[in-house]
Amino acid sequence: MSKKALIIVDVQNDFCPGGALAVPDGHLVVPIINELQDSGKYDLIVATQDWHPQGHGSFASAHEGKKPGDIVRLGGLPQILWPDHCVQHTPGAEFVSTLKTDDIAKIVQKGTDPEIDSYSGLNDNGHKKSTGLGEYLEAEGVNEVDIAGLATDYCVKFTAIDAAKFGFKTSVVVGGCRGVNLVPSDVDNALRSMRMAGVTLI
Repeated sequence: MSKKALIIVDVQNDFCPGGALAVPDGHLVVPIINELQDSGKYDLIVATQDWHPQGHGSFASAHEGKKPGDIVRLGGLPQILWPDHCVQHTPGAEFVSTLKTDDIAKIVQKGTDPEIDSYSGLNDNGHKKSTGLGEYLEAEGVNEVDIAGLATDYCVKFTAIDAAKFGFKTSVVVGGCRGVNLVPSDVDNALRSMRMAGVTLI
């Protein structure tokens, strides 16, 4: 029997207006994601949470003379530097208070290794280490996932592409996502990349 899961990506205070790395209109995903949770369409609901240690290598503050938006090498990969955000045990790392969390069966924390970033909810950026989310869903008998959250052009994109690679039938609920758009075409390019990876956009 096929089982379907909802993956809620990084709906955290720091990614919403007033947060350290606010995604424009990020808070607008919350009612849509709450509605998805209430829809009865999902056998399982899981969430990812950016959970960085202090001084994470993706933070501009960890690199002398660098500012957000600069690019360095981290874990052998090009890394965009960000403001400090979603630091473990800080209010910014908490889920947005209006997000329903009662039905979330598992929370997967990512970005915990200071030496490499993890945009995807399934792996770090170098695909050196799994977060365990793909394996957990597989063990639960899930073969289909819908994804919503923040941000379209980073963590949603990489979570969706990795989920499709893992073998899940993967869809992204575009209306339940918002993007950073550092460059104005980033969200459009992210949607194209997901489609090319076999992800359905709904």
